[in-house]
Amino acid sequence: MLAKIYQPSKNPMQSGKSNSRNWVMEFEPEAAKAIEPLMGWTSASDMRHSELRLRFDSREAAIAYADKHGIAYQIIEPRRTRRVLKAYSDNFRSDRTAPWTH
Repeated sequence: MLAKIYQPSKNPMQSGKSNSRNWVMEFEPEAAKAIEPLMGWTSASDMRHSELRLRFDSREAAIAYADKHGIAYQIIEPRRTRRVLKAYSDNFRSDRTAPWTH
C-alpha cells in the first residue's frame, strides 16, 4: 500500500487559493478498475483509492501519520508559481515589440 503526499494546486476556475494550503494523502490503487458488463460503468474494488483522501495542515503531520500507521509514502513537492508583475500602463509603452491593439 503506497500513498502519495502532495499539496494540491489551486482551482483554475477561481482566483483564490483556499484549498491549496493543506496537504493531501491519497493511496495508489491496489487493483485495476473493472468495467461492469451489464451497464458498462467503471467500478473499483479498492475503497482506499477511490474514496479515501486525507487532509493535513502540514507536510510534517502527513508524514507523522504515515509513519505511525506503517504506510509507505512518496512526497510530491509543490511547484511554486512565478508571479509576473505588470502595470496597466505597460500596455501603452513606446518601446513595445508589438503594437498595442484592442
